Amino acid sequence: MDFAASPVNDVVPVVDDCSTSVNVEIETKCWGCGLNVAVSPHTSDFKCGWCGAVTKGNLNRDQKYFRWRLPSDRCLVYVVLGYLFFFICGGIWAVYPVVFSISYYCGVFHFMVAVILATCTLSAYSLAAFRPAGAQPMIIWGSYPTVGKGGLEDFTFCRYCSKPKSPRTHHCRSCGICVLDMDHHCPFIGNCVGVGNHRSFILFLISAVISTCYTFIMTSYATLHIWPPLHQKPAGQQSIYVLKENILAFLRSVVSLPARGFVLAYLVIASFSVGIGLSVLLWQQLGYIYTGKTYLSQLSSVDSDGTAEGDCQNIFIFLGCPRRATSNLPSYWKSRKSHEK
Repeated sequence: MDFAASPVNDVVPVVDDCSTSVNVEIETKCWGCGLNVAVSPHTSDFKCGWCGAVTKGNLNRDQKYFRWRLPSDRCLVYVVLGYLFFFICGGIWAVYPVVFSISYYCGVFHFMVAVILATCTLSAYSLAAFRPAGAQPMIIWGSYPTVGKGGLEDFTFCRYCSKPKSPRTHHCRSCGICVLDMDHHCPFIGNCVGVGNHRSFILFLISAVISTCYTFIMTSYATLHIWPPLHQKPAGQQSIYVLKENILAFLRSVVSLPARGFVLAYLVIASFSVGIGLSVLLWQQLGYIYTGKTYLSQLSSVDSDGTAEGDCQNIFIFLGCPRRATSNLPSYWKSRKSHEK
């Protein structure tokens, strides 16, 4: 059984004319259903008229392709987990003696806040790191009539996995699998961010940003509380001499600083820098979710007018809110279009 195939880059299908097929068409086999298809010799990519599978170039399933993988990221995951535990335990050890010295109830309140934030951050990180990213289900392919009409619509063939790949699936060479709705491969979680753990990854970023902001505020307060006073010389001296004395006084205070003070100073700097980096990443991820895309789909998409329509409802639905609860939320693009009209 022969079927005509249409070129992917050309919307005009190939005409199956018996009188000219020898001159303008060649016969090849579709990888999706196994049927013979007639294609133009000038078309490298074509789409099967029966199953809808897309063949890119001269596909040879028997050809062996080199699979390269990055080194395992699991060691980096354990390093990150160790750093999170140091952040939590070091912060509690350094901050809360100062907080409890102010008031017992104030110390209990802040201790409960710290435990809740730490539990949420560690739980979300563990789910994002150890939950499968979302491998696509097994699909029947390769023989007619097992593959139904349009059963592999817009599917391509993954040369690394040697199996069909849906339009929303990307192959990760580091993990060695095809991931459904893949956003990116994150070495800090040792896993891909896909349909299976994307929500956990976003919840981890939200929890981590809130935790770093809280840590920065508390460690800054505790550092100022326990920092030794600066013994400055009386005023009336030259400005250069005063600056020199201030620097020496600061260095003397650093030398007399206890071990808890050094931990607090490090936590202030680390929470500030890590919080900025995670905030930028969270903002970028929420921007992609707002437009209903992922990082990889954003790179591969081409927008004619240079803008991508988005809706705040996409973010709430992504986070698990029911559609009924988000139906009354304001839509920025709807209001913008009505204003333009």
